[in-house]
Amino acid sequence: KMALVRGFMAAKKIIGGSVAGTRRETSAPKGFLAVYVGESQKKRYLVPISYLSQPSFQALLSKSEEEFGFDHPMGGLTIPCPEDTFINVTSRLQ
Repeated sequence: KMALVRGFMAAKKIIGGSVAGTRRETSAPKGFLAVYVGESQKKRYLVPISYLSQPSFQALLSKSEEEFGFDHPMGGLTIPCPEDTFINVTSRLQ
């Protein structure tokens, strides 16, 4: 449970800290989280917040935290991994 709380709080802090005046599309439907995925070209995905409790998704969040801390260039949560890796991980969670 603590990992879920930590993952949720980190995601909330990142999204809440989006840069004012450079309003990117960071809003997501209730129950979902917008993330940007990719190494050079970033693509936006909506993921259910239930993924925050999954160890494999938490590993992606840890990678994001290592690379960006809480300063994400896209104005939302950025996950620095190849898109196919992200799809592979999340497809096993559905």
